Amino acid sequence: MTEPPDPTVKRRSPVVRFLSLLGPGLVTGAADDDPSGIATYSQTGAQFGFGQLWTALWQIPLLLAVQEACARIGSVTGKGLAGVIKEHYSRKALVVVVMLVLIANTINIGADIGAVAAAGQLVVNAPFPVLAALTALLAGALPVVLRYRRYAQYLKWLSVTLLAYPATALIVKEPWGQILYASLVPHVEFSFAFLFIITGVFGTTISPYMFFWQASQEVEEEVDARVPTARDGAPTMPVNFIRNMRIDTTVGMVAAEVAQWFIIMTTATVLFSHGVVTIATAADAAKALEPLVSSFPDSGQVAKDLFAVGVVGLGLLAIPVLAGSSSYALCEAMGWRQGLSKTFGEAKLFYGVMVLSITVGLLLNFIGVDPIKALVFTAVFNGVAAVPLIFMIGLVNGDAKILGAQRGRWVSQTGVWAAFAVMGTAAAGLLYTTIMPH
Repeated sequence: MTEPPDPTVKRRSPVVRFLSLLGPGLVTGAADDDPSGIATYSQTGAQFGFGQLWTALWQIPLLLAVQEACARIGSVTGKGLAGVIKEHYSRKALVVVVMLVLIANTINIGADIGAVAAAGQLVVNAPFPVLAALTALLAGALPVVLRYRRYAQYLKWLSVTLLAYPATALIVKEPWGQILYASLVPHVEFSFAFLFIITGVFGTTISPYMFFWQASQEVEEEVDARVPTARDGAPTMPVNFIRNMRIDTTVGMVAAEVAQWFIIMTTATVLFSHGVVTIATAADAAKALEPLVSSFPDSGQVAKDLFAVGVVGLGLLAIPVLAGSSSYALCEAMGWRQGLSKTFGEAKLFYGVMVLSITVGLLLNFIGVDPIKALVFTAVFNGVAAVPLIFMIGLVNGDAKILGAQRGRWVSQTGVWAAFAVMGTAAAGLLYTTIMPH
């Protein structure tokens, strides 16, 4: 006979239960809209109007397929991507993968530090070097002192400032018919400028650091929840863990793409349609939010403040993700102890790689590189670097010897290989237009 439920035990509401499922996928999605993403999407809208708005919709299945595969690889094997590649593929392949991640992430860290400092100057009258150094110090120290999960919980709330873009789009008169058409029907121009930016759009959305970060974070989630994996000799993963992982990943990636869609739309409407086709500074990008605060006495400064809060918050969230991704890749390749769940004393080399990555990224800001140009260049570099990494993910995703019953089915494999084909085509087109006279 079934005992009646204990009335003293409070049942969690469906909303609370749903929110409890969100973890690595949501954080990865939030980090996807880092300063590099904001700058690239803003430049896209300002330079081409609604011409690349379709990327936000068409990238969703590609981004979901790649990130779900990475998360599942980590969940099933109990290892990060570097560990899986090390065990099942050649050492040369692993060296190439790790080097690509370290280079891409370090450049991205430097660009994000510069963007946070430049955004900070919109609000605080302080020298750029001081703000850049402070950004690096906070991004490097706070995740260690507070533990990354608690640190990320605080910073995720600052990502709410991204709602300023849809709010602006809804109060500005928009050509919704044109926007709908541009969102559904791909538009491609075979020119260096167009392919450069679109490679950046793909690169800042489907980025190498996200692959390694989410796979390793899923492993840490399992360790915390004591979920049995292949590492423990378990034949299969618990169905509910895989299901929850997919929900978490879907929410995070769709939210990232919705933010991209609104950023491109807003900058296209506010900037491109008014003749502003080049974003050279953080202040230029902040102008896209001025219609939202036009009723304020100093709407220009309020827009700058709002933009700065978003960039600073997302930058401080993304920089440790980038540095952590480098640490996971290198430490797994070298067999060093790693993980943000460990203390500094337990994983000194892991945290040492993070600190070194952030330090080198900081130094890149003192060689005369323009922060906005660096952000867009970083996105393009990621777009090129992601191609061989997605190829490796595609091989692992379809390998029953590695993933067993949890290997990618035809939908997953089709999505991953489609992402490889699309990003490879964009990178090849960019290379062709770079070499050929234009």
